Amino acid sequence: MIAVDSSTLIAYLQGDRGHDVDAFDTSLIAGDIAVPPVVLTEVLCQPKLPESHRTLVLRLPRLELLPDYWVRAVATRSTVLARGLRARLADTLIAQSCLDYDISLIARDGDFRHLAKHCGLKLA
Repeated sequence: MIAVDSSTLIAYLQGDRGHDVDAFDTSLIAGDIAVPPVVLTEVLCQPKLPESHRTLVLRLPRLELLPDYWVRAVATRSTVLARGLRARLADTLIAQSCLDYDISLIARDGDFRHLAKHCGLKLA
């Protein structure tokens, strides 16, 4: 199982190309993809999202929040912030879902690099 970030999922839906989109497409075909709850929210809240895209996203398996998720997310974000580095809240919550399930994350942007380096997030 592998998770997808909204940056990659949106790129895929827009027909963009890239290593991340190829990895997502491969995992989608293999039935090996999952969506963290925050990604679901980020993608589905787009007002001009076509209904066909909404349907596709809603059909993807989701990572459910595990007990004490929020407490672990606080510790994860604090670890990065204590080093004087940036950790956006949404990115931290996405990373925590992946950490909880011990799965990698496909992401287009580099916003997760500090979470990978200091908290053990695996990037695909």
